[in-house]
Amino acid sequence: MHCSDEITSIAHGSKKGDCFINNSTRCFLNLITTPLASIFGSGFLIIIPILASVAGQYSIFAMMAICLLAYSVGGVIRFNIQHVEPLLKHNPSKSTFIFERSSDIAIILAYIISVCLYLHIMSAFVLSDIHMDSSSHEDILTTITIVVITLFGFTKGLKQLEFLEQWALFITFLIIFSLIIGFTLYDLQILQAKNLTFPEPVKHSYWESLTIIAGTLIVVQGFETTRYLGNKYQSKNRIKASRWAQIIATAVYLSFVALALPILHELNDQYDDNSLIALTLVVSPLLVLPLIIAATLSQFSAAVADMLAASGNLEEISHEKVKEKWAYLLIGVTSIILTWSADTFELVSLASRAFALYYMLQCFVAFSVSQSLNHKLLLIILSIILGFITIFAIPAS
Repeated sequence: MHCSDEITSIAHGSKKGDCFINNSTRCFLNLITTPLASIFGSGFLIIIPILASVAGQYSIFAMMAICLLAYSVGGVIRFNIQHVEPLLKHNPSKSTFIFERSSDIAIILAYIISVCLYLHIMSAFVLSDIHMDSSSHEDILTTITIVVITLFGFTKGLKQLEFLEQWALFITFLIIFSLIIGFTLYDLQILQAKNLTFPEPVKHSYWESLTIIAGTLIVVQGFETTRYLGNKYQSKNRIKASRWAQIIATAVYLSFVALALPILHELNDQYDDNSLIALTLVVSPLLVLPLIIAATLSQFSAAVADMLAASGNLEEISHEKVKEKWAYLLIGVTSIILTWSADTFELVSLASRAFALYYMLQCFVAFSVSQSLNHKLLLIILSIILGFITIFAIPAS
């Protein structure tokens, strides 16, 4: 669902869907699928080589910092669900409305960049399997995929493909836990052989390291999606789903990064967007094909979901002057231009900057309605951090 649907549904008192009044476990599981699918959409595929290149053996601490920041921002989103949404039923203050609408525009940009990023990662993993991975081949395959999705959306609409999200999440979790088991067994062998070696980071200044880590916010993005499901689920369930999605994601990411550290020396300081394949090959060659299948399905479904979200927002903020099918075309063309203008790691930092801008605007929304001086101070600090990411985040080299 696109962001502005939530404003519209609240304004009209919409309470569609059985899950709005049904608090069953089934409904909660359906709800939590959305943020989890988004958080794990691409992050697990690229986070290890990025952190290894900049933080080396301290990657786990960098991951902790990223997750802590994300959880803090998640708190802002959950505050807005509880306190801002009721105000949108009536006449919110001018500042609240302006910040909310501005954040809608910011997230459109973030979604468009994400579409390109997801398909870039998909291309890297697919082409690696057939030994044709190069920047030009990635750009070509990404462009072809964007054209296919855009034409499908233009002629038939993309909502028919929404069912892919749950399948993608199931397969992604399956491969992540398989890799965690594989990494654990391999690490135990290393410990028994007393041959524990940690990776050394690429030489960067402290400033460069900080700005590169800042550019990885996209890997834990997705918890905000519950903010925009107000026409299907009660606010307390969306708050709960957002919180638990972040707790689960934090536990999985920290385990994943920690267990991968003793194996990273096998990459010989060569960190690419598909380096996870090389690590998987070391641990268990049998897991390589499932990993590529998981990467393909998760990235394709994530790209479809974000194109749907961006098109919906474009249609809403243009007061339906930009129809859905033309929004698909505009997003597709913009994504193709981005594809040929940036590589995967550059897209990661661009997407992180766009989402940081959106999160910062959500902090402004919260600030405009908060009555607590301490809470406002925390929002100012968080806004400064997010502003830093928006301005200074750079890609891993």
